[in-house]
Amino acid sequence: MRSDTDSREPAASATSAVHDESRAARKDEHVDLALGQQGDGGGRNEFDDLDFVHQALDGVDAERVDLGVDISFDAGRQYPAGEWHWETPFYVNGMTGGTERTTRINRELAIAARETGLPMACGSVSVALDDPDAARGFAVIRSENPDGFVMANLGVGRPASDAPRAVELLGANALQIHVNAVQETAMPEGSRDFSSWIASIEHLAAASPVPVIVKEVGFGLSRSALRRLSEIGVGIADVGGRGGTDFLRIENARRSAGEYAMLSGFGQSALASLLDAPLNAPTLLASGGVRSPFDVVKALAAGARAVGVAGAFLAAIGRDGEAGGAQRLVDLVNDWKLRTRAVYALLGAATRDDLLRTDLILRGRLREFCADRGVNISALALRSEAPRP
Repeated sequence: MRSDTDSREPAASATSAVHDESRAARKDEHVDLALGQQGDGGGRNEFDDLDFVHQALDGVDAERVDLGVDISFDAGRQYPAGEWHWETPFYVNGMTGGTERTTRINRELAIAARETGLPMACGSVSVALDDPDAARGFAVIRSENPDGFVMANLGVGRPASDAPRAVELLGANALQIHVNAVQETAMPEGSRDFSSWIASIEHLAAASPVPVIVKEVGFGLSRSALRRLSEIGVGIADVGGRGGTDFLRIENARRSAGEYAMLSGFGQSALASLLDAPLNAPTLLASGGVRSPFDVVKALAAGARAVGVAGAFLAAIGRDGEAGGAQRLVDLVNDWKLRTRAVYALLGAATRDDLLRTDLILRGRLREFCADRGVNISALALRSEAPRP
């Protein structure tokens, strides 16, 4: 679940109290609608269209498995090229913030991230940059997790000067810039001024004092989009695919007329985006529809360096971020770590890179997409037989 929806709203000098109240109400409404989708049981998505070839004699001892991952990034104007090391291959992805209710949610998420060592992103901080009264809903993340890896979040289209402000608000280690054209199309308050987005990303990235991650909010990043991001110097991208929290459906539920259900199913899944990615893509993260540790492993095997989880973790925290939700999430995260390690061992993978040599079988809509896009499906099914570098 990602409430990353305040990308092009006016600065505080032009923002009325009524407008601020409307934005706050929208954030709380997004939480309810997203949790309602979790209540649907998660459902089938394209993670179910990827299978591993079982190699019965290739398993490794679970105690040999190292879940750590390295996230490399290119140099920006304000920072040198480098690499982050995360102890786990999954993280808390951007969700929400800016209201009393979402402040409680962010507090519980931050406590759980602190106790488990997970990196954590927040929802869009645009509301806090426009209304200082909303800042506490984001600053609580750093106050509860002073030494953790924290990602700020800002929408494309915001002024470049907002990038360092967003980073400062959270003492952030990285800045997510979210793109959400499909959501904006259906959102009653949405903007459809899309032609300036590439320039906006370039300006925000140049102004950011920390590495930038460009992320979709649930409709995928195509081969062309990833290539364009690489060309403008973006070093990391979260493909944010279809199959998780559906912001088209959320915005349709908020409309009184003229809904966009005709676009249901629009976009690409995380796996489709990963398998379709060009060789010169930025370092890839994946999110969207991740329901279990097995989905995490599938995304890693398809090319992701790490995997963002939102809806499943929000459900553990609870609808209103009630006290004690953090402990429920700590228990869930520890269980995910245990089961992720077990699946690595079953697949004969001691590290994330070993997963790239597992044999993948594609089915259904995922296979159709990859076949139409010219992805070498046969090579994916025979990766274990390829010569090692």
